[in-house]
Amino acid sequence: MSLSGKVAIVTGTSANIGGGIAEELAAAGSALLCVDSRAENAADCARYIKSTGGRAIALTCDVTDERQVMASVAAAQEAFGGIDILVNSAAIFNKKGVIEMPLDEWRRQIEIILTGAFLFTKHVASSMIEQGRKGSIINIISTAGHQGEPNNIAYCTAKAGLLNFTRSAAMELVAHGIRVNSLTPTATDPSESLERAARWGRQVPNAERYKQAFEPFRTRVPMQELPSPRDYGHAAVFLASDDARMITGTDLRVDAGAIARYWAWNPTDK
Repeated sequence: MSLSGKVAIVTGTSANIGGGIAEELAAAGSALLCVDSRAENAADCARYIKSTGGRAIALTCDVTDERQVMASVAAAQEAFGGIDILVNSAAIFNKKGVIEMPLDEWRRQIEIILTGAFLFTKHVASSMIEQGRKGSIINIISTAGHQGEPNNIAYCTAKAGLLNFTRSAAMELVAHGIRVNSLTPTATDPSESLERAARWGRQVPNAERYKQAFEPFRTRVPMQELPSPRDYGHAAVFLASDDARMITGTDLRVDAGAIARYWAWNPTDK
């Protein structure tokens, strides 16, 4: 699956999921605009891609600010001539429940995940239509967007909203040759993210304790193994490629069977 000659924007390029997807898109041949609200995330991601022979630029952007979003789209057009792929991955974690969640924190989390995807989709799709480019837009969901996780009210709500945003946008943009799909990760094996952070020159305190925190998740998924950001990256490459040309409005789950599992079944039972 080649993305040679394509141009992608990825929002939320930390060393975890967004950075992993960006690296895999670049490995498949795409040029990258690495976007993050933290300058070091965008810069480190773009720097690593360039060190491997890829093309990438970094941009700091608040995805809830329409002027900054428009500037990001303009930067990609100026640097690479246009945009073919958008991955809406920007998110923040704020694990609070419906009783204790302050209104301002609720709004901020909803805006980053849902409004950010809306703004980037709006302006990237407009650019694609203006240039007559048949593009691919991929929204990053979460198993928390499919299920009722307690004490994570805004994240679950925003990710669930992004599922139907995907379907609605897919129907709107299909006449322009723009495909819109979503990709659902789950709890993610931290090993690769820690290795990526090291490659990017970062120090990660308490790395072993961080790894151990994910062990309960591993034993509860049917495959008894957690996906890595690289697994999500491979799926994103497929959705962005011509091999997926007849796929739109679909959610691709890369979750080791987490959502399909019958709730009462313990995967560790023999």
